[in-house]
Amino acid sequence: MRSFTAALLPILASTLGLGTLCGAAPAAAQRLAYETLDLDDTSLSGPGARRSRLMVSGGAVLDVSLPELTGREAAYGPFRVLDGARAALVDATGPRSPAQFSAMLRDYPGINVLEMVECPGTRDDLANLELGRLIRARGVATHVPSGGSVRSGGVELFLAGARRLADPGAEFAVHSWIDEDGLQPGDYALSAPVNRRYVDYYRHMGMSPLEAEAFYAMTNSVPFTQARWFGAGVMSLWVPFDGAAAPLAPDVRS
Repeated sequence: MRSFTAALLPILASTLGLGTLCGAAPAAAQRLAYETLDLDDTSLSGPGARRSRLMVSGGAVLDVSLPELTGREAAYGPFRVLDGARAALVDATGPRSPAQFSAMLRDYPGINVLEMVECPGTRDDLANLELGRLIRARGVATHVPSGGSVRSGGVELFLAGARRLADPGAEFAVHSWIDEDGLQPGDYALSAPVNRRYVDYYRHMGMSPLEAEAFYAMTNSVPFTQARWFGAGVMSLWVPFDGAAAPLAPDVRS
């Protein structure tokens, strides 16, 4: 697993580089603004850096409206209970995260919004996809507030929201995964189970087959040692957002 300190190198991506999948790219744009960070630069890695799908924040946001945490919130792994209707995700997910999420909803059944405050990724991709399916099955909305940061495996969790909300000033980042043998998505056929699990997940979250393959290609358009950063505006071209960023009433969700 790898952790690192980020310094952005801004670029304007002239195309998504998706080949025959470009027809399934965001409907409103074939030319999108991204920022790319080279994570292989040792100047960006602190002592003890480890391999992971975890990424630190990509840059400062001036207009920050993050939920205030007091340190007294009920904690369930990376989740913090903010009030009767909202919880926050403030750390990487891991193998126990699905059970921790279920326990939180058992104890606080009115929670229907997950505030994605600091989401650096996951230590267990399979558990992370299971968690995403739980979020969708329980009808929980995902909201990235201004200043919130959703990276790597955290993006799968954002997509899981029964409603998806992201404010101006939210940031997202994606990159290729890497397995224990050092292989990345391009080393396998798209039809291989290790790739299909992500495409199938995106379809489960509402994308068409072509949209799912195009989104997966975009996430893999930079290698594991780099990251592609973008804001809420670009993300909204890939998946629809759902109205104002306000919690649902606790009694709305069945």
